[in-house]
Amino acid sequence: MLKRCRFSLVGGILVIGIPVVGMATWAAAKSSPDACKAIAKLVIGACQTEAQGTKLLTEARCNNIPDAAMQQACVLAAQSAAKEEHKGCKDKQGLWKTVCARLGPAPYSPVIDAANFPTSTTIDNPFFPLTPGTTFVYEGQTADGFEHVEFAVTHATRVILGITCVEVHDVRKVAGKVLEDTRDWFAQDKVGNVWYFGENTTLIDESGLPLVGGGLPTDLSGTWTAGVDGAQPGFLMEANPAVGDFYRQEFFPGEAEDMAEVKSLTASESVPATTCTNECLETEESSTLAPGDIEHKFYKKNVGNVLTIDFAANPPERSELVQILTGQP
Repeated sequence: MLKRCRFSLVGGILVIGIPVVGMATWAAAKSSPDACKAIAKLVIGACQTEAQGTKLLTEARCNNIPDAAMQQACVLAAQSAAKEEHKGCKDKQGLWKTVCARLGPAPYSPVIDAANFPTSTTIDNPFFPLTPGTTFVYEGQTADGFEHVEFAVTHATRVILGITCVEVHDVRKVAGKVLEDTRDWFAQDKVGNVWYFGENTTLIDESGLPLVGGGLPTDLSGTWTAGVDGAQPGFLMEANPAVGDFYRQEFFPGEAEDMAEVKSLTASESVPATTCTNECLETEESSTLAPGDIEHKFYKKNVGNVLTIDFAANPPERSELVQILTGQP
């Protein structure tokens, strides 16, 4: 692994000198001197328009209620809900302002060159190793019931932007029911950065008619693939993380806007499967899609992700690594 170089700003985006492959060149902002602010303005505008549209549609349905008192109550509820949605849009605006200040004005457009991914499916970054046939099992108590997550590294691959990616099958159950079923795609560049190239996420409605292993698929929110409709890949794990690093993990406005910041390289945590004493990498993940939704993730060398703490819940909820299964099909 190359010696770590100092951070620098290239086109307003935080990159890591020579060791980082594929992030040294960024598209110039031609249509706007500040692409980040322009994107933020459009995204917030869409949020406000959606909130207003929801209010109007709901009021239209309210007007079909024969009982005058019930109709008025319905309209007031719609107005209250719209007020909350508009507040959410304002919160997003504040978060976007912070993000643009940290990442700079340039468009986010990392150059992906297949020459920089000669062994893309060999993902051996010590903080995020993905060996096909390995399943990471996480469990924890949530407000909705006991959570069980299986993060299975499959033998399947998918080519995205000319890069062969490893496919991970991630299934989340709560109270014994499948609520989320996701396929993620990762690849590692020749320096050791693990890139996130997309995901296909299905949210399950357990109140619907039963399917094999769960209810009806109801929502594909969060689904994106790098290169499709302008979606961009990002880092899932840096080759050489350092405290203060702040970077996009994905970027597809309106669907995928996750970011991460390295908070510590010497964190300590204990979970059923392992313990790390002053040796865990701790990151903070957030999204401009959901202000206030903050997760801290802990990674142990040669193991991977061992703990996720969801601070959006009150009290915070822990998803702990309880078992690592190997030799899976």
